[in-house]
Amino acid sequence: MARRLRSVELDFAESAPVRLAFTARLSAEPAAVYRALADEVSDTPTWFSSVAAARPLDGGAGREIRLRGGVFFRETIMARDPGERYAYRIDETNAPGVTALLENWRLTPDGSGTTVRWTMASDGPALFRLAMRAARPGIGQSFKGAMRNLGRRLAAAPKA
Repeated sequence: MARRLRSVELDFAESAPVRLAFTARLSAEPAAVYRALADEVSDTPTWFSSVAAARPLDGGAGREIRLRGGVFFRETIMARDPGERYAYRIDETNAPGVTALLENWRLTPDGSGTTVRWTMASDGPALFRLAMRAARPGIGQSFKGAMRNLGRRLAAAPKA
């Protein structure tokens, strides 16, 4: 059953009760990484194995994400700064426990590549917060795998 989450703003990425942040370096330039995250939403399942389906909504103002296992998210894009930042708030989900969730992707030039920092900011009852902290290693592994896959995909893509 879908539930509406609390509406949060971008500063939630810094103030949420639970913040899981992960970093990876890709050899692709920030503009290419940004395009994969923000403009090529439907291709997300090709590099992020936890994602079963992804599609933009409302002319790119939102997204719908379906994870393997049946969890879904309906999201509102909160920040679109090409080559620098992509952030979205989850407005609706069937995931249990969560009351607020925002994901923030920061891209920083790093030599000829990009450092990607992904922050998952969330809130919920004490048991949810504990479960999220316990899930940190698994979420981190999922992120690392996704970044490896995205890096390979971008390296194989024809240069614009």
